[in-house]
Amino acid sequence: MQAYLVGGAVRDELLGLEVKDRDWVVVGATPEDMLAKGFKQVGADFPVFLHPATREEYALARTERKQGRGYHGFTVYSAPDVTLEQDLQRRDLTINAMAKTEDGELVDPFQGQADIRNRTLRHVSEAFAEDPLRILRTARFAARFQPLGFTVCHQTQALMQHMVRDGEVEHLVPERVWQELQRALHERSPETFFSVLRSCGALTVLIPELDPQASFDAAMAALGCIQTMPDTATEERFAAMLSPLSEAQALDRARALKAPRDSQNLARLGTALKTELTALDPSAPDSAVLLDLLDRADLWRRSERFEQLLRVLDCALPDAARAVDLLRRASRAASGVDPAELLAQGYKGKALGEAIRQERQRRIDLAIATHQP
Repeated sequence: MQAYLVGGAVRDELLGLEVKDRDWVVVGATPEDMLAKGFKQVGADFPVFLHPATREEYALARTERKQGRGYHGFTVYSAPDVTLEQDLQRRDLTINAMAKTEDGELVDPFQGQADIRNRTLRHVSEAFAEDPLRILRTARFAARFQPLGFTVCHQTQALMQHMVRDGEVEHLVPERVWQELQRALHERSPETFFSVLRSCGALTVLIPELDPQASFDAAMAALGCIQTMPDTATEERFAAMLSPLSEAQALDRARALKAPRDSQNLARLGTALKTELTALDPSAPDSAVLLDLLDRADLWRRSERFEQLLRVLDCALPDAARAVDLLRRASRAASGVDPAELLAQGYKGKALGEAIRQERQRRIDLAIATHQP
């Protein structure tokens, strides 16, 4: 029975990066052996155990055999006779297929260390083609390590193209696609994720609306803009990525990807208001139109989301910055209306609602007049 540190911990240590998660593979053991040593078993698909002291994950060495289409079409074999090299061989990329003994000796049967030196993302074996999720993972690692100079090697790129042509990507379930997409949106170079998918043909299957060159360029420019802003949430990055689309297209794609409700709503609002603001004449703005946009954005109840929306619009409409700024000024002016003051003046019911609206529009008019060139 021997334990080996594997995967990302070994890779990141060789890259000089902070090691956040440490995963282990155990060779020559049974579940009963692990339980006898105080490990707690977790996971239903294959034997994984939590260390009784560190709570780090220890998985029994295993192999996988393709039995069907898509991500779930595998049978797993785990037994004491599975070797470390067999376990590493089932992994996606060579830089993720290294191990270290408990004494610190590197085990590198697939030249992962050389690929780290050469800044290359390369598949371990032809078994890569059995799992279409590996296309997304490779694109995500490319997005993470692009700033360090990593690129996908030609052979792996060709293999991913073959997988797309073979229809494997069409069998990915939306939940797993969203999981990888969400993580990719927060990598150091999220645009690289989509570039890799587009170059192998997977983007046409997963987000076909972004495949045309003009749409793709606009989406990547907006995404590149918003990811430089501090502390932007997933829904903001997602909405920026879909911002070149129409409102209907953005909502349909967000739903197809099973995006969370907040991401769906912000993507819909971003594309809807983008159209309205593009048509707005900043030299002769209409306060009623601006107030209507604030109503549609539900500023009064969702002020935090409205601030997210403004950041998305800043990046989606670089050529309409004056229009976005008008909307921002209008929101600040109209937000100052206090319904309690109007109640004290005797307004009630529908009359109160109309008085609030008129006061908001009056303040927007004043803000516009004050800032007009």
